[in-house]
Amino acid sequence: MCTASNYITENHYFGRNFDYEISYNERVTITPRNYEFKFRKIEDIKTHYAIIGIAAGIDSYPLYYDACNEKGLAIAGLNFAGNAVYREFEEGMVNITPFELIPYLLGKAANLAEARELLDEINLVNINFADELPLSPLHWMISDNSGESIIVEPLEDGLKVYDNPVGVLTNNPPFDKQLFYLNNYRNLSNKNPENTFGGDIDLDEYSRGMGGLGLPGDLSSASRFAKVAFTRANSYSSGDEESSVSQFFHILGSVEQQNGCTFISDPDLYEYTIYTSCYNTQKGLLYYRTYNNSQITCVDLKREDLDSEDLINYLLINEEQINFVN
Repeated sequence: MCTASNYITENHYFGRNFDYEISYNERVTITPRNYEFKFRKIEDIKTHYAIIGIAAGIDSYPLYYDACNEKGLAIAGLNFAGNAVYREFEEGMVNITPFELIPYLLGKAANLAEARELLDEINLVNINFADELPLSPLHWMISDNSGESIIVEPLEDGLKVYDNPVGVLTNNPPFDKQLFYLNNYRNLSNKNPENTFGGDIDLDEYSRGMGGLGLPGDLSSASRFAKVAFTRANSYSSGDEESSVSQFFHILGSVEQQNGCTFISDPDLYEYTIYTSCYNTQKGLLYYRTYNNSQITCVDLKREDLDSEDLINYLLINEEQINFVN
């Protein structure tokens, strides 16, 4: 399970928690403009926008979990088990596989408007990356430098594209239902509430933060959706880079999963937040931290040779970096 969000100060920030029980040797992967993207059912793309993101470290092909291109368009794919429906080849459509969606959109679209146009023609075909790597059931959050975002969901009745007014996404149920469930929390506030209990009962304001009473704190996807939407909507930071990045990690930190709290199977297999990513989409900066490394690490897209033909990879730093002061 995972959580994605964006955040706007003087720049636009986008990223996600990647929650899973197994790591696939994740790495930061930069795809330069002249790396040839090979596709299963459409023509290969030889030149495209440069892309930076976090990908599985299991093949030379960039299997991106989340990424941003040099124009500031960013995408994250999240688990959508039980709801994602992939289809057979369809004449007259752009037939791409789900693992090709991020390279295809980020390679060709500079912004949300262009991504929407491409999505109108896309048919997500049911083709595995490899026999040992079946397709993951996914839906996607897409955002650009405007701060606006959309959700893309492959459902039984077709590929749906939703405007995303809250700037967050988790897993199940489908996005329109998650958005509706926020009505259950319309009384929440970052301020302590007045006493409206009724009668003449004198009730004490015994603690700060009572405006958030009823905000869910469990790790289910619907609860994480409400929690991170409330946190994002009420987040405050100054607009400088350090404050904005720090606040973004705190937003996603409000719903991170601790190892041991979400049981998967024996022996000792639990879902946890393997990494958290944060993109400054205007500047092409990718920040991340991992479960065992709380220090924020940054990779700068624009410091690389973006006209190269070869992928550029940086393994995630997973060892804790502790600053000893004496």
